[in-house]
Amino acid sequence: MQERIGNLAQAMRLPDVRKRILYVMVMFGVYVACAHVPLPGVNKEAMERLFSGAFGGGIGGLLNAFAGGSLKRFSILALGIMPYITASIIFQLLVMAVPSLEQLQKEGEWGQRKIRQWTKYTTVGICLIQGIGMIGFFGTMGAFQGGPMIIVFDVIMMVAGGLFLMYIADQITEYGIGQGVSLIIFVGIMTALPQQLATTVQMLVAGQIAIGNILFLAVLFVGMIYGIIKVQQAERKIPVQYAKRIRGTRVYGGQTSYLPLRVNQAGVMPIIFAIAVAMFPAQIGQFLMNDKIVHLVGRLGFSDESIYSAIQTIINFTTPSQSNHFASFLYFVLVILFTYFYTAVTFNPEEIAENLQKNGGAVPGIRPGEKTRDYLDKILYRITLAGAVFLGIVALMQYYVGPITGVQTFTLVGGTSVLIIVGVALDTMQQVEAQLLMRHYRGFLHG
Repeated sequence: MQERIGNLAQAMRLPDVRKRILYVMVMFGVYVACAHVPLPGVNKEAMERLFSGAFGGGIGGLLNAFAGGSLKRFSILALGIMPYITASIIFQLLVMAVPSLEQLQKEGEWGQRKIRQWTKYTTVGICLIQGIGMIGFFGTMGAFQGGPMIIVFDVIMMVAGGLFLMYIADQITEYGIGQGVSLIIFVGIMTALPQQLATTVQMLVAGQIAIGNILFLAVLFVGMIYGIIKVQQAERKIPVQYAKRIRGTRVYGGQTSYLPLRVNQAGVMPIIFAIAVAMFPAQIGQFLMNDKIVHLVGRLGFSDESIYSAIQTIINFTTPSQSNHFASFLYFVLVILFTYFYTAVTFNPEEIAENLQKNGGAVPGIRPGEKTRDYLDKILYRITLAGAVFLGIVALMQYYVGPITGVQTFTLVGGTSVLIIVGVALDTMQQVEAQLLMRHYRGFLHG
């Protein structure tokens, strides 16, 4: 910890790195300020009751947490960054499934820019659908009472807010330090921390929570952080021997180094992707919970009550919770699948094997080329399984920590939030250290 703090202090002394860090802080300030700009038409008392019920403890709580409380406040950033994440998932899957898109991505910066452009167009459509669905759902629940003009205005502003967050995330990735989408979710979760702490302390003083519950929660919190850090930093070191090469009067190579394969190569992105996919059916269900849509479907011969019941069943069936074991298991499986998927996207054993062969490197006992590729793929498959299962278990903790500890007000301990916070913090610090390495400050890095 002291070493990382020292690295951060050293980074702040470098003008260009300090500029990147301060840029991220400014973007955080802009995000928090915009998150408190409310939209008209909402019934605050009804919204408070809605979030204090089952909706706030399920999908509503997750969406609100990732939106930095904007959903509950019904601000211009109520949609959060999830539409952009959903669009990114769609196109990453399409790139793997459609040969023309895969070829386009391999064409360099132009092709990747084209795919990013289509991703942004898709984000607009998703924002529009989710904005209309959200207002329709809140209207059905009595939390929204605006007229047609207010509905149109709010939808436009919510779409604009979602696109603005997408812009901020891209700017942070390009001009700041860290992955913009992850950092947006990170700051959204952290903004709820002061209020959760204050509420927990108030309930403790009022005697509604025992001190033993708080201590148990603290021990569990520290244990989860320790386990997450260990898994996030765990790696398998593959020895690489470089052959000696003579150029003129100089001898190059001949040394042994290591190729580090991380247990969790994908970082925090798999759980973010899994959340977006797991919540998508419930979001569609909320969109369909509109009186006009229900009446339109009712023309096929179904009663309104049966349609509402079917939609509510879909929402309940696909929303992970302590009592919904099927949805929780599906969520667990999605985390594992996306861990493998994102690892395959970010780490290419074939490319690594080719680079080793070009530079005269080889894994001892393994022939260069295809054999090295197969060996790396086999090792990566095994260690990724351990990391994926760990991520899945931690992701499910958010549904069980509250009932186990008896403290329902401090949701940061719930696996997903603490995993994202710790994971993003570690990834960001590693990028800070990478900036130092690029400037030849190797003496400050020992790990």
